[in-house]
Amino acid sequence: MPTRTIIHIDEAKCTGCGACIVNCAEGALAIVDGKARIVRDSFCDGLGACLGHCPEGALTLIEREADPFDEEAALAHAAKAKAAAPLACGCPGSHAMTLRAPAAAPEASAPAASNTAPAASALGHWPVKLRLIPESAPFLRGASLLLLADCAAAASPVLHRQFLPGRVVALACPKFEERGANAEKLARILSGAGIRDLTVLEMEVPCCAGLSSLAAQAIGQAQCSIPARRVILARDGNVLREEPLARGL
Repeated sequence: MPTRTIIHIDEAKCTGCGACIVNCAEGALAIVDGKARIVRDSFCDGLGACLGHCPEGALTLIEREADPFDEEAALAHAAKAKAAAPLACGCPGSHAMTLRAPAAAPEASAPAASNTAPAASALGHWPVKLRLIPESAPFLRGASLLLLADCAAAASPVLHRQFLPGRVVALACPKFEERGANAEKLARILSGAGIRDLTVLEMEVPCCAGLSSLAAQAIGQAQCSIPARRVILARDGNVLREEPLARGL
């Protein structure tokens, strides 16, 4: 294998903003677990067009053993990735960030907010899709986690007042997303981030029960013992029932 010039990424400096990716014509870079990484050595031409676009100075050129640059394969890969998933290469909008310090969860006896009061967002971080949240995101550390069905987010009239305060949210759909990958991702978060407790908020429709099943599978894979509950909403957004999460789902 020849020695040649190639991009090097300092993971300690990389914030996963994705700015380098949109400035790499060959598609040699991607965001993986919140960090920029080389997809394949043969896709990197070593010219360093991406260097000046990193706001953190995480990119440098080094000399190391690497496969020769394959321009034809690199450009074909870049064109295919752009056509199939224009945001999957690491859109800056998926960069993990804390929006505000988490508020305390409301007490059960606390009076309901006035219906005439301006609505306020209780969202404290970004991104919110389970598939996009980096497992190393600081906001996950020791958090109370809300695993939220996509439809439940639209149905609940009190999501930001009752369920989001004091919690980190991860959105998922048990019907249209691959369950195994989501369960593995959630298991890694549970085992690596020291999650304090888990609430699953899902709809009454049968397919949505897969979210609780996914959560139970993840807890088993992570071999962790944390308080976990499921909250089931009716189609009109009212809470039908709340119960402990059955670990054998």
